[in-house]
Amino acid sequence: MKDKKASKVIIITGASKGIGRSIAELFAKKGHRVYGLSRSEPQGECGFSFIRCDVTDYPALEAAFISVYEKEGAIDCVINNAGFGIAGAVEETTDEAAEKILSVNFKAVEKACRIALPYLRESKGRIVNISSVAAIMPIAFQAYYSAIKSAVYTFSRALDQEVRPFGVRVISVLPGDTKTNFTASRETSLKEGDYKERATRSISRMEKDEKNGAPPEKVAKTVLKAFVKKRPKTRYIVGFSYKLIAFLDRILPTRLVDYILYNLYAK
Repeated sequence: MKDKKASKVIIITGASKGIGRSIAELFAKKGHRVYGLSRSEPQGECGFSFIRCDVTDYPALEAAFISVYEKEGAIDCVINNAGFGIAGAVEETTDEAAEKILSVNFKAVEKACRIALPYLRESKGRIVNISSVAAIMPIAFQAYYSAIKSAVYTFSRALDQEVRPFGVRVISVLPGDTKTNFTASRETSLKEGDYKERATRSISRMEKDEKNGAPPEKVAKTVLKAFVKKRPKTRYIVGFSYKLIAFLDRILPTRLVDYILYNLYAK
């Protein structure tokens, strides 16, 4: 029988597969009461409770939080993981694609935070927002993804300052290349024209890096580490090589960093 005092109530979005599922399963294995929210149901045995929910459907999102609180009497941690990528030239991106990635990857995150805060102030809980190394190292032909993950990171830091006096902490986790279905589900726009050859080369390189990336379980372990820390940092980068990249970004001239990124992903 689980010790309810020791176990915490966790809500995680985008929990049906990939990084989200790995996080949900790890927290459940540690004895926490996990509720995974996603549009599609997890395949096979998952070990956590599932609530079908589109994070951009705000009434449904709020109803999911209410139902968890009514059942458990508390919400201790919210992990905002739901998201997807689009790739292609900014000039060729449609209004619909731009609005979709903004809605899922940022608007749903800030809405979930606002819904969660009354519960988390009561429990002195945690918010963990999944950002990306692309937030600090922006990549050509993934401009929207980079910019929105940067917004998630900056939003999280500012929010942490607002709510820290209430005992609530807001943490960003920044994964690098991770081997998940994210690569296959990325929406790509490659039109005939001036960008196509360079964009194709850039996207191919990104996909290769992702397919050879770290397993999602590594991200899950970082999220758990951040969650259990008594005094967590506001930012956790996953993987030594990406921590090194972030360090170099701080000490090297921006012109040099941009030159390196240009030659890797835009030339």
